[in-house]
Amino acid sequence: MAGLYSLPAQQKKYHTVDSRVQQAGAMADKNLALIAATITGSFTNKEDKARAIFYWIANNIALDPKGIKTNDQKNSDPVKVIELRKATSLGFSLLFQEMCSQANIRCLSVDGYVKDFPEAINDIPDEMNHSWNVVQLGQSPEEWYYVDAAKASGYLDKKFSMFTKKFTSGYFFADKILFNLDHYPDNKAWQLEDGASSLKEFYALPVIAANAYDLGLQKPKPATGFLRIKTNTTISFSIPYNGSQVDTVTLVTGQEKKLNKPIPVNFKTTDYTISFNYTFKTEAEFPLRIFIDGKQVLSYLLEVNE
Repeated sequence: MAGLYSLPAQQKKYHTVDSRVQQAGAMADKNLALIAATITGSFTNKEDKARAIFYWIANNIALDPKGIKTNDQKNSDPVKVIELRKATSLGFSLLFQEMCSQANIRCLSVDGYVKDFPEAINDIPDEMNHSWNVVQLGQSPEEWYYVDAAKASGYLDKKFSMFTKKFTSGYFFADKILFNLDHYPDNKAWQLEDGASSLKEFYALPVIAANAYDLGLQKPKPATGFLRIKTNTTISFSIPYNGSQVDTVTLVTGQEKKLNKPIPVNFKTTDYTISFNYTFKTEAEFPLRIFIDGKQVLSYLLEVNE
């Protein structure tokens, strides 16, 4: 069975770059400038250099649960991040920007918003909660690209107490439509493709999981993340994707630490779209997570009433 996630196409594309960076190791005794020179020195084009920087940061810097929970940015300076080997998302983006600068790549840090859990749908925070980068390789608007090394490194639990390392290749030169379902910049000049027109609209969208990047997910339906329905209502779901083989689609309800047993659903794949229907029979309010081949890609918040 080939399986949807055997090896994402992007990882195949950058296999040589990633392998060389992996061989260079953590370089725990090296300073920022030497690390940047070591991981980019054997590449000639800027895309490969940027990939090398992304891969090294995402695999050698951890998210800092305490700093993120308290929004403490005092250790976000790139030199400090190299020293501590952990950072907030701002620390990740500033480090990526600095290493790109040393490799003569134009790169900017972007501040904005993300939502990681279905409970965050329609719950707009008081302040920005994430940072990422935009990279320029040419003069046209199409030659700006998204990079999110922080999300590529792994994820935190809902209480911001524990970091789980999980590399996601797709946050490098990410699909712009998908990235805009998952990120909203404070300055809309850095929304590189069509996306939410306002912060309120962004927080009304479903939550995108990291695995969606390997799937090549596009704008799903329902397009609204909070669904208020009557019992015995059938909802039609459609998920545009990259057309890779899909073997199973399951639904999971319940809170993060008390998830219910996965519910397999009958689905079809046509015209690069996964589609299925499901009837909700029980009165309750709960997060609804959609898993494809055992990996979560999307989540909603449902309220089912009599």
